[in-house]
Amino acid sequence: MDAGILIVGAGQAGYQLAVSLRDAGYTKRVVLLGEEPDLPYQRPPLSKAFQSGTCDAAQLTFQSETFFAQRAIELMLGVTVLHIDRERRCVMTGDGRRLDYEHLVLATGARNRLLPGWNSATDGLLTLRTLDDARRLREALLNAKRALIVGAGFLGLEFAAVAAARGVAVHVIEASSHLMSRAVSTPVADAFRAHHESTGTTFSFDHGVKNISTEAGRVVGAQTVDGRVHEADLVVVSIGVIPNVELAKEAQLETANGIVVDANLATSDPAISALGDCAAFPSRFAAGQCRIESVQNAVDQARYLAQRLTGHSQAFEAVPWFWSDQGGVKLQIAGLGMHQADEVVLRGDQAGLKFSAYGFVNGRLAAVESVNRPADHIAARKLLTASAPVTPAHAADPQFDLRALL
Repeated sequence: MDAGILIVGAGQAGYQLAVSLRDAGYTKRVVLLGEEPDLPYQRPPLSKAFQSGTCDAAQLTFQSETFFAQRAIELMLGVTVLHIDRERRCVMTGDGRRLDYEHLVLATGARNRLLPGWNSATDGLLTLRTLDDARRLREALLNAKRALIVGAGFLGLEFAAVAAARGVAVHVIEASSHLMSRAVSTPVADAFRAHHESTGTTFSFDHGVKNISTEAGRVVGAQTVDGRVHEADLVVVSIGVIPNVELAKEAQLETANGIVVDANLATSDPAISALGDCAAFPSRFAAGQCRIESVQNAVDQARYLAQRLTGHSQAFEAVPWFWSDQGGVKLQIAGLGMHQADEVVLRGDQAGLKFSAYGFVNGRLAAVESVNRPADHIAARKLLTASAPVTPAHAADPQFDLRALL
């Protein structure tokens, strides 16, 4: 049997690559290997629809086993890769198998960052990354009365909105001074804070968690560094992720906040590529290497890599974009440079939660955040792709159609 392409990681990026390879006409062996026992599934609904009970696990799966069989994609689930032998072009798995490859793709994703002294055996102390995590959290939410969420990023706030809608008293602890501090501008952060507070959610800013409070093996709250104890019967920690680079590092591939790849998503070994949450890649939309944790980045990179591995050589380049649904308010972001913006221009109705924030760096449009303004978001992606000459004056004029600059 030919060696073909071995994909390590069956998340969004790995799944999309396997399918896209077949769509691109690749006829050799495709093996999709994942650590989790579940069929490849969508992660975004885990913090929203799955927690609210509007979808179940079966609805999260991308495709059935029959689909993979019909596309000749070999699924190996519940399998861990322990070692890459670059010289022999093979990997060794935890169950003792040797899998040969012609080309290896690392789609190993990321794992949640945990608090010091984390004890997964503590009842009511949870995180959210996998379907198994989501199942435990949904069960805990059924009986929760007071939820404490550590981290005011996208995922933490999405879950906060679901919990508040279920009648749970929600308090969010955030170490920085505002919501989604690594991702959005101050006006957008302020608007979402007001939205969450209108549903009863409360916040503590500028204080990290010193320790988790427990009694008889069950969580009862958390103490912040200022000494205050916040009581809760459910604590959810959502303080970012760590890219899974250990396998690549052990194989002596370059790593730096991710597996370092070039504009073609290739590592320093021409027989190995990496993509998705684990990959650090160059982009004209960022300074130096960047690593993007989003569904769309995973999909874009997978489709690109499938083309490259079937004979197309154009470098990967796509406008990064993201979204978050928080209690009926949709945030969409195009671009990466908002945190570097020296000027932010608002357009629309901020009080009514229908507005966009345009971030400029040295007069150049770098990123656009749209709150319940999907048309602005679509236009923003086109403007950034085309490097359109949008100025702060253009964005500030509500009568000016920015699309005229395309």
